[in-house]
Amino acid sequence: MTQYDFRKYHYRSINAATNAERAAINQELKDIYASLSDAEKDEFNSQLQTFLAKEAGRLKSDYESVKGGLGKN
Repeated sequence: MTQYDFRKYHYRSINAATNAERAAINQELKDIYASLSDAEKDEFNSQLQTFLAKEAGRLKSDYESVKGGLGKN
């Protein structure tokens, strides 16, 4: 099973200097996806959903931490 490094693409996108650079990064992911078999696409989607869920959880935790800290000041 191939492991996809979505974090690498995520950080590259966050640090992209322009919208064109961000679009090129997104296109890389689309090209990878287009090259996969149906079974590989299922695995890609599963790993992507797991990554997104973890990132959303992390962001929520960070937000709650900051929000709580701001309320104490």
